[in-house]
This record gives sequence, structure tokens and C-alpha cells, in this order.
Amino acid sequence: MKFIVNYRNFVPIREGLESCGYSVLENLWNPSDEQLQDCEGYLIDMYDAMKRPWDTLRLKSRLRRRRIPLIGWNRDAPWNKGAKRRRLWWFRQLRVLDIYMAHSLQGAAAFASEVHYLPNAAWISRYHLAGRTLEALRDPRGYRHDVSFVGTLDAEKYPEFTGRAQFFAELERRLAGFGVSTWFRHGKDMPLQDQIDLIQRSRININFGAACDDGPGKSWGLPERCYGVPACGGFLLSETREHAARDFDIGTEWVDFSGMEDCVGKVRHYLANFPEARAVAERAHARVLREHTYEHRARTIMAIAREWRARTESRAAAG
Repeated sequence: MKFIVNYRNFVPIREGLESCGYSVLENLWNPSDEQLQDCEGYLIDMYDAMKRPWDTLRLKSRLRRRRIPLIGWNRDAPWNKGAKRRRLWWFRQLRVLDIYMAHSLQGAAAFASEVHYLPNAAWISRYHLAGRTLEALRDPRGYRHDVSFVGTLDAEKYPEFTGRAQFFAELERRLAGFGVSTWFRHGKDMPLQDQIDLIQRSRININFGAACDDGPGKSWGLPERCYGVPACGGFLLSETREHAARDFDIGTEWVDFSGMEDCVGKVRHYLANFPEARAVAERAHARVLREHTYEHRARTIMAIAREWRARTESRAAAG
């Protein structure tokens, strides 16, 4: 079985498909007939497809003859930052994709007649317990920080994250008044093991803001942090996200806040009720391993591609 992936060399989905038994070919705009033989689907980054319209149309024509679905996955929905308006218009008008998948379903129907929710996930070959156990994480003596966040906070270099930088500056000021220790840093290139150690040594890991929010409103989708933190065994406290209820049980596997005051209140509550926080973290960890890894996303893509092929072949046989 083969799958072609033309998606910015996105290693997690390649690993996920390989774990499902696929031979994965990457970055082929003009695959040979041999490469298309026994290929079950072609996963493309819709941004690259929009930048190369004629190559995409030629590719689409070849795939259609072999009844191979062209699947676009959008992890920057719904505002599609960086995509020029004329290209978005062209993509919507031609409906070049057979299947559109996105981590946020805002405006999703504009891109294809078949739309599916495909959220981010935990890349568990990198983000995992790293030798520690959930039992060990129940010991409050093993923590260095009360609340932490590591991510893009350099608003001067990344102005789209100005709101995030302002939020954490104010949150740090508010929590300091209650004697809460915080570790909020710009750490885009923080070593992996240091990231995991920070997650596991922080009683509370905050999620606030994402690149996909850079537009007239917040994306409904969940950033990777929302799956990676639980995968490492950390307790996540996130801002509200519309699609959170699709992936987690609110209250038992997912805890969120609706604004600054609510965030401060939730932080204080879960610091005072550490066993409750750990119970949520452990349930979220189990849910992620059960449903939210990139192998699970690969299985979803695989199943949808097979269903599409079966329908297409059935219509062709019916005449």
C-alpha cells in the first residue's frame, strides 16, 4: 500500500502512515505511473497547491484517472494566514480538492464538497513520559514551577503574537500578587528534553493563543500543545476552544478559562487542589494515547480515502 504526502516534510504524519503499514512517498508533483500504482491517496498542503495552480490541476487530472483522492489538510484554518486572496478565491471556485480536512471547521465547506474534521495531535515519538511515570508525577515535591508556558512570546519579531505576550505579562503580574511562581519564556528553539522537563516540572501548563488565531476571531481548532502536554503527563489549563469538546470530556479531561479573571481563579483552584489536577492530567493522557496521536490521524485519513475510492468506483461501475 502506498500514500503520497506533499505536506512540507511534516514528519509526524509520515510516521503515522508508516505505522499503519503504508509505504510513504513524499513531495511528488509529477509522480510516475509506477509510483501511482496501488496508491490509496494523495495528501497535499493546500497552501502549496494554491501557489502552484497549474501543477495542481495537472496532478488532479492524473489522480482522477486512477481514482486516487486528492486530500487537502489545513492546519492554519480558518484565516489562512499568508495565502493571497486571489489564490483563495481560485481554490474555492475550482473545488480542486476531493476531500478537505482541517483542524477548524470555520468556513470549511468553501473548499470541497466533502469536509472532515482532522485536528492536530500528539507526536508521541517525541512528546511522551520520557521515562517518568504518572505515579511519580503525583508527588508534589517533584515540581519546580507553579505555572509555565514556553512558546512564541517575542511580539516585536512576531507581531501576530502581541495579544499572547500581553496576556502572559499581565498574568505573571496578577499571579505574583498571590505568591504563585511562574515561568513564561519565549522558547521557540527550546531543546526537546528541556520542553518535556518543563511540562513535567510545572504544576500547571497554560495554553493561550496560536498562529491560526491571526485574523478577525479565534480559531475553533486546538494547537498541538493541547495534545502534547497531556502526552507528557502534564496538566493543561487552556483558554476556551470551540472544538475542545470534540476531543476531550470537558471538566474531567479538559479544563479551560474564559478570560484573565477566570484564568487566575482556575490557577489558584488547581494549585490548592493538586490531586484534582493530577486526576484530570491522567485522564487527558489516557485520552490522547487512545485517540489523539498522529497514528490515529493517519488512520482517519486512510479510512476516508478508502471510503472515497469505494464510492467513486461504485458510481463508475453503475455507469
